[in-house]
Amino acid sequence: MRPIIFSKMDFSHSNIFGYIEDLPELTIIERPVRRSLKTPEEIERLTVDEELSDIERAIYLLSSGQDIQGTSVVANLPVLMRQNPAETLRRVLPKIREVLHVAGVEMQLTAAVSFLTVLQEESVSIHTYSHSFLHIILQNLEHRDAGVSNAWLETLLPVIEALPKETVRHEILNPLVSKAQLSPTLQSRLVSCKIMGKVANKFEAHIIKREILPLVKSLCQDVEYEVRTCMCRQLEHVARGIGTELTKTVVLPELVELARDEGSSVRLAAFETLVNLLDMFDADDRSQTVLPLVKSFCEKSFKADESILVSLSFHLGKLCNGLYGIFTPEQHLRFLEFYKKLSTLGLQQENGHNDNQLHLQTLEQEKKYISVRKNCAYNFPAMIVFVDPKNFHLELYSIFFCLCHDPEVSVRYTMAISFFEVAKLLNSDVYTIHKELVTLLQDESLEVLDALISHLPEILELMTNGRESNGSESKLLSIPDLIPALTTAEQRAATSLKWRTHEKLLQKYACLPHIISSDQIYYRFLHRMLTIILTNNVLPVQKAAARTLCVYLRYNRKQEQRHEVIQKLIEQLGQGKSYWNRLRFLDTCEFIMELFSKSFFCKYFFLPVLELTHDPVANVRMKLCCLLPKVKSTLKIPTDKHLLQQLELCIRKLLCQEKDKDVLTIVKRTVLELDRMEISVDAFQKRFYENDLLDQEKERREHLLLEMEQLEKEKQKNEGRSTNINDKMFEKKRRDSKTSSVLAKSINLSVPVSSSGTSAGKEEKKSKLVRSQSFSTQILHPKYSNIDKCPNKSSATGYTSSVSGMGKSCMLSFSDDSFRTHSTGNSGSAAFPSSSSRNLFNSSDQKNNGNKEGQSRKMSM
Repeated sequence: MRPIIFSKMDFSHSNIFGYIEDLPELTIIERPVRRSLKTPEEIERLTVDEELSDIERAIYLLSSGQDIQGTSVVANLPVLMRQNPAETLRRVLPKIREVLHVAGVEMQLTAAVSFLTVLQEESVSIHTYSHSFLHIILQNLEHRDAGVSNAWLETLLPVIEALPKETVRHEILNPLVSKAQLSPTLQSRLVSCKIMGKVANKFEAHIIKREILPLVKSLCQDVEYEVRTCMCRQLEHVARGIGTELTKTVVLPELVELARDEGSSVRLAAFETLVNLLDMFDADDRSQTVLPLVKSFCEKSFKADESILVSLSFHLGKLCNGLYGIFTPEQHLRFLEFYKKLSTLGLQQENGHNDNQLHLQTLEQEKKYISVRKNCAYNFPAMIVFVDPKNFHLELYSIFFCLCHDPEVSVRYTMAISFFEVAKLLNSDVYTIHKELVTLLQDESLEVLDALISHLPEILELMTNGRESNGSESKLLSIPDLIPALTTAEQRAATSLKWRTHEKLLQKYACLPHIISSDQIYYRFLHRMLTIILTNNVLPVQKAAARTLCVYLRYNRKQEQRHEVIQKLIEQLGQGKSYWNRLRFLDTCEFIMELFSKSFFCKYFFLPVLELTHDPVANVRMKLCCLLPKVKSTLKIPTDKHLLQQLELCIRKLLCQEKDKDVLTIVKRTVLELDRMEISVDAFQKRFYENDLLDQEKERREHLLLEMEQLEKEKQKNEGRSTNINDKMFEKKRRDSKTSSVLAKSINLSVPVSSSGTSAGKEEKKSKLVRSQSFSTQILHPKYSNIDKCPNKSSATGYTSSVSGMGKSCMLSFSDDSFRTHSTGNSGSAAFPSSSSRNLFNSSDQKNNGNKEGQSRKMSM
């Protein structure tokens, strides 16, 4: 680094102020600082007597206070109505009515919000409200400021829904019809349009036809395009009120005329209203009137009227399914191609453009095209219904691929939201989109990931089930590259600042035991959850990781791995150096008590939890004391009597030795709660019946995991043993094949067959039958449905194991009746062998003995 030379810098007074004089914009600092403060006279005028009641203070401020004080009174009106409605209506509301005549915009807007709040809170009856508040709302409805007028209109529309029919007719409808003949202002006509749409649902069809429809037609033909647009959007509500017959004869012709209007906004409003009213038109109206209009809109959208393009893309799914019954095959194909064209709009240059038309798209065009593609992604499930899910791969998969890989985040975000709907529609063919699932999981935007993981468990379940229905045997083969994509998504969420997304992702990962194998979870996810608990600094993320880890531990199928995880939890969390880790250990124990049986918790975690009563940090002891009632609820008498004594001993030590006041207070409160608790016994009790049933089910599943692990070990052991036996038998066959013909001839001619030789031959024949038998099925209890089926072998590898506490047994079913008859003829005990491997050993030994006897006879001859 070069040394800083201060001799070249001039800090003289004249030089510094010379620089400031050259900056005229800095002269603002010359203004006096106290200019913004209140003078004593102003403070005096703002001071109010503290002894005044709320009602009197409100009246005083509205009468002689400043505008800001009057606005605060108006904003506080709902509170006054809750406290003293009678006095507020009698004294405060008339004063507000007077002030609003000359009030500014801020007070007007505040009053509109306060009046709506009073209606929503139902502080007074609707009759009282219409008598006291409705006239004030109608008076200010035609305010000269458009913003104020719209604010009062937004208050009036909910009031119309709550008011009785007669009140609406006399107070709102009749004045509205009479004013319409006096050619009011533009703002007044816009207000009339919105009121017409709201009151149309309040009256019968004949009243609407006589009093409302003439005014509606007049507003549809208004000279201002804003009025025509506004009234066109209200025609849907009018049509719902008058029914299908009047809609066909009155509303539909108006919509057709407005669809050809010179104003683009009017045409857009007419198109959207037509789409929303498709269910009210019959097949003739749809085919003869609506369909030609829609085709015209589609043709003009790319050529002359791009303003309708965004709206057309948004309503295209509803439009295609609404007109599905009247489409010809050619029209069906045309609309599908139109959707495909919209889905890639802006990504590639359209055909038919010459060199003069190739120009850079403006920013507005780019935004419009992005909105169109986003709407196409929104409508993708509807288009699957339109083309039939069976034709998805042929017709729509390429578009699905493009939308999932779109360069814009908003498009991919919309696809991630609709991914679950797409998966449900595809049903058994859902495996065809597994690559796009992996792509979205690895998306660079966390918004896309957050949208996708909302339904991640359901999507993965559909993927797995769809693959199994197509003949896949392994869960891991159902979604290639799933595990790397899941780990990448978690790492990206962990390194970001969006901890809520990380928390949500960890919560959803609890579904993985139903999707991938126990070993994959153990090596790729379980240790990662433990690392998050130990290193992450966000408490909700740590708790989510702790619960997911407990779920993984619950479904782990290897006792050695379970013991290793339990050991790490106790050593690294329960006995960790950081008090923060020890607090997380207590959180983990809560999840253990929720997910596992009482006996499991008592066996592994009860004593490590009690050890924290001696923790040097008061916060840990405090949290432990709050957890003790749950800990005690896991005990069963008399089985856990020694643990109960340990618990009582720890509580006594806390009462006697605790020095922290806060901890001691919680200990005393916990002692009272523990005294009131009743401990469940080993036998069922009525008051604990449901909890005991739930705990028994948890314990049964835990025993089942141990039994499954034992069965898998026996299965592997038997497979290895049978393989060795087959190798030895094959070698003996090869050696004996050279002398078999000579032996048979010599035995038949010269040697009398002894009883031992006969039995040996029968046993040899039986062993051959056993070796040639293929066991096709295994009869298992339904609870063993998750056990992997044993593959068929050339040698029988069966087992019979009695399941403790269940009274059930797993038995092999033999499909060959000849073998069963033959075995029964020899001996009754051979019909149901205790193990196939034992039969193999017996048969092989007898065969060896027979071979040795045959060789000795040959030598003697």
